[in-house]
Amino acid sequence: MSLLKVEGLSKAFGGIHANEDISFEIGQGEILGIIGPNGAGKSTLFDLITGYTRPDRGSIRFDGQNIFGLKPDRVSRLGIGRTFQKLKPFTDLTLLENVMIGAFAHEPDIRHARDKALEIIDFVDLIEKRHHFARELSTGQRKRLELARAMATEPRLLLMDEVTGGVDQKTIPGLVALIRKMKDAGVTIATIEHNINIIMEISDHILALDQGQRIAFGKPEDIQNDQRVIDAYLGTVDVA
Repeated sequence: MSLLKVEGLSKAFGGIHANEDISFEIGQGEILGIIGPNGAGKSTLFDLITGYTRPDRGSIRFDGQNIFGLKPDRVSRLGIGRTFQKLKPFTDLTLLENVMIGAFAHEPDIRHARDKALEIIDFVDLIEKRHHFARELSTGQRKRLELARAMATEPRLLLMDEVTGGVDQKTIPGLVALIRKMKDAGVTIATIEHNINIIMEISDHILALDQGQRIAFGKPEDIQNDQRVIDAYLGTVDVA
């Protein structure tokens, strides 16, 4: 069963087609990997789904409901969360306070929001850092904080933008394990990722974009052998 169904999604900025006629589905409980070279339209696609940018045309249905053109707050309340490539925590607030802000989206009572935040902080293995200021965290810990803030909004679908980007190699396995843990907890995931080994390892399906267009969609083994993907992405030397 499809949780998210996108059909013919398009957005142009002036004469530049950031996304053009993009179609794909994400099944309940799946991980969808999204790959493509820089400028392929990956983050723009997330902007369109979550309401940060209004599409020019197309269809976006979440659990059967039309969400085309809805504002980000309404999309979030329906159950779609998002993390961003550039980390922007509230640096002068503690980790607990940061996550509580996300919890307030569904839990107005401050005591309940605090309890919920603590539970999520424990889930992402940062409970010992709960009273530290966000500015004191390492990059890897900030990535976990970003995931915790998103999880606090109770997403059924979480869109993640380069969770493993910018961290050292020793930190990556723990983040990959956390992504799997989130899936096991019932969260459906779409993740943009430049590390092709990770995307092949964790994804149920992969969407490949190039120059704003879908060039392939399928299982990891099929994508890995798709000549269009090899030419546009896998065959390049530097995809960072």
